[in-house]
Amino acid sequence: MASLSSLMLVAAVAALLVIGSSASEVTFKVGESSTTSTLELITNIAISEVEIKEKGGSDWRGLKESSANTWKIKSDAPLKGPLSVRFLVKNGGYRVVDDVIPETFKAGSVYKSGIQVQ
Repeated sequence: MASLSSLMLVAAVAALLVIGSSASEVTFKVGESSTTSTLELITNIAISEVEIKEKGGSDWRGLKESSANTWKIKSDAPLKGPLSVRFLVKNGGYRVVDDVIPETFKAGSVYKSGIQVQ
């Protein structure tokens, strides 16, 4: 017969698996209005802020939320990719994904961040 401590351990591991399985990977879909100098990103989860940094750049540039989970930036010059993305997860802190959006991004493309959030 299993001891009480063994049963408690099994229950704790099962609970962690259930909690961990509810996490989603953050994705960025390039919106239809995107061009070489305008980028519209649609996220699959609610986030509070989105910024991009161009290849070779030192500054993060903020995108403006135009509708729920849709972020946009317009540039005077073509954006230099690959682009890194920094975003603030609601109630979860900042995350950075380097070189996630390629220079040759296309409208409709979806790029995975590799970051799981609840």
